[in-house]
Amino acid sequence: MSQEQDNANTIADLENAPSVGSTSGAGAQDSLAEKTEECQALNEKYLRLAAEFENYKRLTQRDQRDQIKFGNEQLLKELLPVVDNMERAIKAARDNGGNPALVQGVDLTLKQLSGALTKFGIQAVETVGQAFDPSTHQAVSHVPSDSVPPDHVVDEFQKGYRLHDRILRAAMVSVSSGPANSDEQGSTTN
Repeated sequence: MSQEQDNANTIADLENAPSVGSTSGAGAQDSLAEKTEECQALNEKYLRLAAEFENYKRLTQRDQRDQIKFGNEQLLKELLPVVDNMERAIKAARDNGGNPALVQGVDLTLKQLSGALTKFGIQAVETVGQAFDPSTHQAVSHVPSDSVPPDHVVDEFQKGYRLHDRILRAAMVSVSSGPANSDEQGSTTN
C-alpha cells in the first residue's frame, strides 16, 4: 500500500501545482519574439552574404575573361617593333631599288605576321585625316596645313594598335594647327 500512497501523493501534488500557462505565458511570448527577431537578423545576414558572394563570382569571372582576352598583351607589344622594322625595310628597299625577290619575301613575311596578329585581336588604329584623339594618338608635332582641318591628323610617324577594345600602342602623329597665316609666311620669307 505504500506504493499506492506514493502514487496518490504524486497525483495530489500535480493537482495543487500551478498551471504552466498562467505564470510563464508572458516570458514565453518574449522569448518567442526574441527568437523571431534573431531568426530575421540571421536571415538578412545570410541574404547579404549570398549577394556578396554572387558579386564576387561575377567579378572573378570577369577578371578571368579579361585574363584570357588580354593575357598575351605583353608578347604582342614585343612583336610590334618587329612589324615596324619590317615595314621600314620594305619601304627602304623599294625606295632604293633593292632586290625585288627579297622585297617580295619580306613583304610576304610581314603579311603572314600581320595575319597572325589579327587572329589574336590586333587592329591598326586609323590616323591620317581623322580627328585627333588623345586616347589613341600621341601628338609629336603641330604643323600648319591648308588641306587638313585644325586638330586633325596630318601625318603618321608610327602606327598605333588596338587589342580588342584596349589601346596597345598609341599612334605617333603630326596634328594640323590650321591654315598657315599669310603674315607669318611673309615675315619668314623676308
